[in-house]
Amino acid sequence: MSNQSILAKIDHTLLKPEATKGDIIKLSEEAKQYKFASVCVNPFWVSTAAEVLKGTEVNVCTVIGFPLGASASEVKAFEVKKAIEDGATEVDMVLNVGALKAGDLEVVTNDMIQVVEAAKGKALVKVILETCLLTPEEIVTACKCAVKAGADYVKTSTGFSTGGATVEAVKLMAETVGPNIGVKASGGVRSLEDAEAMIANGATRLGSSAGVAIAKGLQGQAGY
Repeated sequence: MSNQSILAKIDHTLLKPEATKGDIIKLSEEAKQYKFASVCVNPFWVSTAAEVLKGTEVNVCTVIGFPLGASASEVKAFEVKKAIEDGATEVDMVLNVGALKAGDLEVVTNDMIQVVEAAKGKALVKVILETCLLTPEEIVTACKCAVKAGADYVKTSTGFSTGGATVEAVKLMAETVGPNIGVKASGGVRSLEDAEAMIANGATRLGSSAGVAIAKGLQGQAGY
């Protein structure tokens, strides 16, 4: 795998509540420099990132129902529409974790469908499973719901719960959704070694606040 193809899988992420406009501008400039897939920012900062990245191939990603997933489906759908108006081209929604664990799969799937419908034709949808809270069986079930709902990706984690991406979860997700849906490993992907391990086990996108560190790790290798 070429070095640039690794960088092109990174969603350069800054979701800390204390992030300032200056931080978001810096994040966006870094994404431009390293040709990352996207920046991932909180909804308030979408317009700022979109302005910096106008005319580039870097996408603007935001989060929906974040970080708990327990917002009403109608609220999630409204968030998506507002984010698209502001310039988002990708949205990462948190599924309704409690409904999943209770076995209310109709609720879980319909929640995803409302987001997919709101984004249709205008933004990619990634469904955050929060795998650290789920059993392997629940991960498989959540993936199947995401496929049924028409999501573009399944994603491991918010980065705000009890754990992040694991190789085991990524592999299980990739096996479950098959080749037609992407898998995003997010949470704890901090080094080039982490990135390569996730990609080797099926990740097609990486959510990381350490994109620059990963890029510099690649710069240390011959031929970059």
